[in-house]
Amino acid sequence: MPDALRHIAITGASAGLGRALALAYARPGVVLGLSGRDMVRLEASAANCRALGAMVVTATIDVRDAAVTRQWLEAFDETYPLDLLIANAGVASTLAHVDDWEGRERTVQVVDTNFYGALNAALPAIERMRTRRRGHIVLVSSIAALRGMAISPAYCASKAALKAWGDSVRPILARDNIRVSIVLPGFVKTAMSDVFPGEKPFMWSAEKAASRIQSKLATGRAEIAFPGMLAFGMRLLALLPAALADAILGRMSYLPREER
Repeated sequence: MPDALRHIAITGASAGLGRALALAYARPGVVLGLSGRDMVRLEASAANCRALGAMVVTATIDVRDAAVTRQWLEAFDETYPLDLLIANAGVASTLAHVDDWEGRERTVQVVDTNFYGALNAALPAIERMRTRRRGHIVLVSSIAALRGMAISPAYCASKAALKAWGDSVRPILARDNIRVSIVLPGFVKTAMSDVFPGEKPFMWSAEKAASRIQSKLATGRAEIAFPGMLAFGMRLLALLPAALADAILGRMSYLPREER
């Protein structure tokens, strides 16, 4: 990790990939701003990071609350000017059976967290970074952003929107010396992946995923997709005729019938 990388904020740091990323960056001389919705689990993550020598500031917030998220980030940045923001907080959503459906309420909840929640953190951080003309924004999307899957429509849509936004603002923010990186993880062993009802090929541990993200961010990588074989397959699906890709994903996204 570069010596200049001292002040890091991570959303969704109470568990899963966010917790693993916090631990990966925790070391003496680093100040971590960690947020999450579960105070108990968040403080447990913070304690582990402090044990590794990092100074940690926590905030129990829901990233869907734009005002509270802005207040937290601005307060943290006022004392510890951000070098790196990792907008990681997210929720999963999958269809449970072939008769299940994501209506408006479920769809809005997922999009509000995974897309708008990420922007609620990224936008105030970007405003601060632009005044200093330096910084790094990391958006944790998903490999599902590369091609929609019938098993998780709202999730795929929210992650695809986040990737598209990041791709769009990257060249704009480069003018102010602000880097934007988009992370496209495949299946990572977390509570989110545990509820996924389909096959989970090439699953990585959260620690392995965090290590890969950290190493690639250090090189300034604009897009970090893993594992390689799954990323290649998803990119290939996006190039196929829609009917053929639908047929392939339909088999992969098999769902049981509702128990009656």
